[in-house]
Amino acid sequence: MGWGFLSLGLVGVKSMGQIGGMIADAASVGLRYAKRLLDGVPADRFGRTASPGGIVVHSNNPAFTVGHLSLYPIKVVELLGQDTAAAATPAHYSALFSKDAQCQDDPSGTLYPPKQELVDVFQRTYDAALTALRAADDAQLLAPNPVESPLQKVCPTLGSMLAFYMTGHVMSHLGQVSTWRRMEGLPPV
Repeated sequence: MGWGFLSLGLVGVKSMGQIGGMIADAASVGLRYAKRLLDGVPADRFGRTASPGGIVVHSNNPAFTVGHLSLYPIKVVELLGQDTAAAATPAHYSALFSKDAQCQDDPSGTLYPPKQELVDVFQRTYDAALTALRAADDAQLLAPNPVESPLQKVCPTLGSMLAFYMTGHVMSHLGQVSTWRRMEGLPPV
């Protein structure tokens, strides 16, 4: 796996402003964690529901989690008014991985895209979001949050909303992958 955001040397690179770079630096921590979590997951288990001791535990599997997370970088890039081509996901991802979709067990490996595709899309979309953040102007990130949602009250600026998309949202879902790994008998990372 390429994991470009690790090899591009982006941490600490100057941007038009300082805030976007700080958000990108913090986001890179979660993305490095994702790499460690996902590298050890066998491709044939990526879309499977965990079943420790034969007891099915209905929780998000890595395929669903990575697909879901891949939908958010384009929102970051769009909200920053930048070109979204590099952050776009395949059209069918929206229905499979939206916040309203339900994670399914995929024993035949036909419901969700293969592990490598999902990891590649995740990497590419987050690389695009990190680049967009580093190019953002501080005034833009200090502007009011235009996303109408309950989060608007706790994330009143565009920067705080994007920080949530890139850090808190990512880490909460990666916690699901970490728990899934343990249920699957995989070691902690």
